Amino acid sequence: MDCDENLPLRGDDPLSLLVKQDLDPFSINELDDRITQLQAEITRCQAKKSAASSHMSAADQLFKKS
Repeated sequence: MDCDENLPLRGDDPLSLLVKQDLDPFSINELDDRITQLQAEITRCQAKKSAASSHMSAADQLFKKS
């Protein structure tokens, strides 16, 4: 699976804009805040991925042929 496979294809989506943003104007405190927010978003995405994986596994078991 390609790492970019699940990323939006549009160049104006929030993630694309975020990674293109110039970090030079940010202070150290602002960068720390940004890192904290990004880490929280990573945790949220991982939780969603885990829940989706569990749901898929449960569905697979339900419809698994014996």
